[in-house]
Order: sequence, then C-alpha cells, then structure tokens
Amino acid sequence: MTDAASDKGAADYRVLARKYRPTRFTDLIGQDAVVRTLTNAITSGRIAQGYMLTGVRGVGKTTTARLIARALNCIGPDGKGGPTPEPCGVCVHCTSIAEDRHVDVLEMDAASRTGIDDIRELLDGVRYRPTSARYKVYIVDEVHMLSEKAFNALLKTLEEPPAHVKFIFATTEIRKVPVTVLSRCQRFDLRRIESEDLAKLFAGVAEKEGAKVEPQALSLIARAADGSARDGLSILDQAISQASGGGDPTVTEQAVRDMLGLADRARVFDLFDAVMKGDVKAALAMMHDQYAAGANPIVVVQDLLELVHWLTRVKVSVETARDPGLAETERTRGLDMAKGLSVAVLSRAWQMLLKGISEARTAPLPLQAVEMVLIRLAYAADLPTPSDALKTLQSGGAVSAGGAKASAPSPSPPAPRAMAVGMTTVASTPAPQARAVPEPVASQPAEVVALKSFADVVALFKAKNEVGLWASLSRSVHLVRFEDGRIEFNPGNAPADLAGQVGKKLTQWTGQRWVVSVSNAVGEKTLHEQEEDHVKQDPLIKSLLDAFPGAKIDRITPAQD
Repeated sequence: MTDAASDKGAADYRVLARKYRPTRFTDLIGQDAVVRTLTNAITSGRIAQGYMLTGVRGVGKTTTARLIARALNCIGPDGKGGPTPEPCGVCVHCTSIAEDRHVDVLEMDAASRTGIDDIRELLDGVRYRPTSARYKVYIVDEVHMLSEKAFNALLKTLEEPPAHVKFIFATTEIRKVPVTVLSRCQRFDLRRIESEDLAKLFAGVAEKEGAKVEPQALSLIARAADGSARDGLSILDQAISQASGGGDPTVTEQAVRDMLGLADRARVFDLFDAVMKGDVKAALAMMHDQYAAGANPIVVVQDLLELVHWLTRVKVSVETARDPGLAETERTRGLDMAKGLSVAVLSRAWQMLLKGISEARTAPLPLQAVEMVLIRLAYAADLPTPSDALKTLQSGGAVSAGGAKASAPSPSPPAPRAMAVGMTTVASTPAPQARAVPEPVASQPAEVVALKSFADVVALFKAKNEVGLWASLSRSVHLVRFEDGRIEFNPGNAPADLAGQVGKKLTQWTGQRWVVSVSNAVGEKTLHEQEEDHVKQDPLIKSLLDAFPGAKIDRITPAQD
C-alpha cells in the first residue's frame, strides 16, 4: 500500500462509537420505555414543544435528540411523507441531519456557550420559519451549564414557542436544571445499559469489524463501560487496535485486563480470601505481584469492593450467583466464600474498603495507602461483630459472677447521721436498718448488682464515688417510676444530661441494659427531703426545732465514731 493510500485510509477511518451510532429508535438498546413513548407520541401527533433528555454519559442522549429531529423532519424517499418514528434515512433531511449539516437543526454546546448573549443569538432565529425543513429544531447539549440569566432568557420562548420550533435539551446533571425549565419540557430518563446488553452490542460490532474477541473479554469491556455504550465502544476500539499488531488478532481476556490495568479475577478472589483469613503476609505479597504486573492499586480496591458487594448479594439471594459474566469456577468459589462470611463481616469490609479507596485517591503513594487498607482489613477479620461482642460480654459477666451476686441494699432510711442545726452539731438516733452497697471484688472482671429500689441506685453511685451524680440523684431528682432496668424521674434542677449519664453508668456497672427517661410528672420527694422528714421525727431534733423557731436543717453528715 502506498503512503497516499495509507493516509487516505487513516483519514477515512471513523471510531466505532461514531460508526455504529444508532440510526433508528429501535437501535437504542436498554431504553425501551423512552423508545415506546416517543414512538407513540410521534405516531399520534402529540409532539411536545420541548424535550429534556437526561442520563449518564454515553447512553444515547445526543443520539436520541438527533433521531427526534430526523423523525420530525423526514419526508420519506418519495418526498411526500410526514413525521414518522421510523425515518427513512435517505431523504435530504435525514442525510443532512445525520451528517450534522442541516441548516434548520441547530446544535449548541452549553458547556462552551453559557452566557445570556449566546442564548439571545440562538433565540433571534426562533421567529423565522425553517428554511427547508418542517420544524426548526434546537438541540442544546449539557444544558445544565447555562448561567442563571441564560435560563431566564429561555423561559418565555420555551413556554410558548412558535409552532415550527422544537427544543431538545440533554444533560448529565438534571438537578442543576431549574424546575422552571423542567416544568416546560417532557422529561426522559435514559437508563444505564445493562452489562449483558452491552456485551451483545460489542459482540455484534466486533463481528461486523471482522475482529475476534473472547466472550470473557467482552464481559470485561462491558463491566468497565459502566453502562455507557460510547465508553465501551471506545475500549473495544482500543482493544482491537492493540490485538491487530501481533500475529494472533484475537482480543483475549488477559489483553483487556492488561490494557485496563485490571487484576486477574481469580487473583482478586485470592487476595480477598487471604485478607479475610488474616494472612497479612500473603495479602501484601499478592498486592505487590499485581502491582508489578501493571495493576492499578486503586482499581484493585474497586475490584475488592465489587467482590464484597457481589458476595453480599449472593448471601441475601443465591440467584445473584447466576451472573453470566463470571466463569463457573469463580461462581462456585464465590458461593463457597459467601457461605463462610456473615453479612455483618461483609458490611464491615465494605465500609473499610470504601474509606480506604478515598484515602488511596488522595495519598501521595496509592500503593502504600492500599497496603494499609489490606492490613487493617486483615487484622479486623479476627474481631467479632458488635452483636457477637455484646453476647460475649454478657455471657462472660454472668459466668464470672457465678452464683455469688452482690447483696442488694435495703431501701431503708439512711445510716447513722449527724445533723447540723443552725451552728450546733448534734448526733441523731441511728437508723438501724440502713445497709450500704458492698464494694465489688477487685478480681472480678464484671459484676452483677441487684438494684431493687431507687435508693439502691443512689447508694451504688455513692459507693462508686460518683459524687456529682450522687448529689443530683439524691437532692434534685423526683422519682416517678422504678422498674427493673427502667427508671423514670423528674430531674428538677439537675443537669440536662443526667438521665443519659445514669443509664450509661448503670449499664456499665450491672451488665444489664438500663433505660433512664425524663418525665414532667411531679413524682416523689427527693431522697434528701425524705431524709429530712425522717430526721425531724427524732425527739432531740424535734425539741431543738421547737426551741429555735425558724431554724432549718443545714446539712446531714455521717456521725463520727
């Protein structure tokens, strides 16, 4: 082949994404709802003045916009046809729109023309009738990039355009489009294309191009495309070009992995298996081997995330294991791995990997960040889940306590006290039934304390030297209700977080969950007030109060031996 012929072939070549762009509505894969609605609307003549097409990149938004323009302006091979959902593709309007040179179909890239002057220039031609077509069609791509003033300038014309004008907008960020614009358009959400549909599309394109591509390679390309036909066709184009330079033109699975920087699927299983077994040395060795082979560390973490997600879905529903993109050995191994891992463990691994991938993306050396993620995962694999840890703690507390529980204090009046009346301190009569909560044995890892009354609770806080909480409970709190594991009180002038602190401490000390809540009910007298009432019944104190009218009990302190 001469140099001139070679240059001509290179100039005539079109990338696959443009060469195999859909020319009919039926060629749009994965968009059945959109195709059905547009087909019925055009057939019945219910054509809106504006359309809003949204979806991720590469799903066919601009292609759909051009198909709508062709459907509205097609005149058929004989030049006498009307709007049709199946454009002929041979009339002057179909061919010129397909080649992006029709004078009445104007395409505007809002990403580069965002200002109000650009919209004014576009709207200046709205009042004029089309030159040759049936409708003048304005296609605005990436419409969310328009400025606020540009959107406002568009509103009035978009609401009541001339009968010969149609607007078609395309955007990947529908939330950035003002609702005032959305309400004036018919919205169509183009879905991500399923991997199975993409693999079939790529297989058909490869056959038309005369290229040999392994089915597993097509599945890899379909997964890497992430629902985008354009992205997948670009990858396929690159893979075919890479394979065409060697002796065997077949596009293999390993070639696609090497091109995309993906780790071998079996190696991903091996890596995750080593991490879940806590084998740090093996996991780091596998990661180093994959990195040396050209795998991107961040992509490896993404593969692990995908594997964890798939295993979790298998755990929930075994039907998920019937993924046509997986080999039989991988499917069998995944089922066995899912049986040995709980949903709680998989959820923890998911959270750690999700956190780790964000760290790796911002780290100076992604490989080191990924290695740290694997180390954390491996060491966390031996840790129990929160529910298991709670059960272990509860079981351990009961066993360690054995049958010897701490004796419960009696809800009797306080121990012997000394009362200060005015400036004079006198001894009161002892309260013979008072008993304090015994201190827990220091050697016990956990204790079981029986609390049969609110007085027992207050006595426990005093025994634990929680002076502040004890003072609030005894002097400010009015008990409303007391049950085993539940306390309800009126806090009076106690701190706002008293209930939370009391519940946390009781749960920690007793090994039993305590719910402490606040009530607006009046409740009983405080324990301090009850002590005062008891002290006032003492004959000596009563005589002192009678002898000194107006005197009050200032404080109650333990009597000295």
